[in-house]
Amino acid sequence: MAAGGPALPQSPTPTTPEGPVDVARQPRSKRGRYLLIGAGVAALLLMTLALSRLEPRAPSVDRATLYIDSVARGTMVREVRAPGTLVPERMVIISALTAGRVEALPLRPGVTVDANTVLAVLTNPDIQRELLEAQRQLGSVESSLITLRATLSQQRLQRESAIRQMESEYGKAQRDLRTQLALDSVRKGLAAPNELAAARDLAESLQERLGYERDQLRILERSMQEQVKQAEQQVEQMRAIVVFSQDRLSSMQVRAGESGVLQELPLELGQWVTPGQRLARVAQPGQLKAVLRVPETQAKDIAIGQKTRIDTRNGIVPGRVIRIDPIVQNGTVTVEVALEGELPAGARADLSVDGTIEIERLDDVMYVGRPSYGQPESTVSLFRLDPDGSHASKVQVKLGRASVSTIEVVQGLQVGDKVIISDMSASDNVDRVRLK
Repeated sequence: MAAGGPALPQSPTPTTPEGPVDVARQPRSKRGRYLLIGAGVAALLLMTLALSRLEPRAPSVDRATLYIDSVARGTMVREVRAPGTLVPERMVIISALTAGRVEALPLRPGVTVDANTVLAVLTNPDIQRELLEAQRQLGSVESSLITLRATLSQQRLQRESAIRQMESEYGKAQRDLRTQLALDSVRKGLAAPNELAAARDLAESLQERLGYERDQLRILERSMQEQVKQAEQQVEQMRAIVVFSQDRLSSMQVRAGESGVLQELPLELGQWVTPGQRLARVAQPGQLKAVLRVPETQAKDIAIGQKTRIDTRNGIVPGRVIRIDPIVQNGTVTVEVALEGELPAGARADLSVDGTIEIERLDDVMYVGRPSYGQPESTVSLFRLDPDGSHASKVQVKLGRASVSTIEVVQGLQVGDKVIISDMSASDNVDRVRLK
């Protein structure tokens, strides 16, 4: 017996007279082994097929982060919302008429001014010199006009004197001719033929010369009128230049030009201003309008007279569209709104506001909250809540006309359906999500 424990019984080894012999073992059946292998493979295939038919677990989305809205039917108000500012209805921009240097700024923005209030004082020696030169030239042309009138008057008097002298000679020649004719008619031969012919020739010659002198006088008078007219025009032109120079010099005293509140005065002492530069802005207080900047894609349906609500952050004021700018600037269209209600306290020019313009009212339409990625007249994919309320499945929805916060549903949803309208772009690759 071994030291570790009792010995195990052993099978007797067959023996022969010649000694012990080996016992042949029976081989195992191959068919049974093949059956086991086939059964395992079949089980594996069945398990793989069953797993392939199982739906993948839907990804989960936090319900608290979603915006869910219900599809409704009724009246949908189409609106356009745009930012803007309050501006005075009447505003005067004061520009520089002449170049000059700012010498004095007696006022600052915010004060009440009248038409004659001086806002700034400019200086420019060149303007004073131009005025003096214009005044000198005006005096010169006025003196020339006086001299011209005197000269022409003297020429006309000389011509008229010559005509009167000639009229006297012509009258005497006619009398002599009548005397000769009378003598010749009473007594034949008393008047010498030569004397009669000479009297007739002299009378005819003086008549022609008198007509010539009279024509010359008429030409002289017309010439006098033209010369005086031209000289007077030169005088008027120089007077206009003097007045213009005086106005330029007066414009160095920059005045408000209208009663109101000084809104802007962007000048500094010593600053050099150029003609046309904006110097100041004066507006009438209390008369404000809203100027909205509407995106060009939403401005196509806006029309004059549409109702508007202006949010001043301190109250909402009703209004109406009164003007639509025909030009697009930086992707927006400027829309002016006349305010029809009382402005709240604190409303002033350049105050930032939000405007909502009512485009139209659509009766008996199906609508839902506007999705973050839904565009009007398009087809989008939305997640509709399943009846269990814990899952949402993707559906194709055809959208119609849109407003600020709602959009028309044309096809794909029914009244009462609940859909997720927040951004679900992270789940574009799945057709179903689980809400947790």
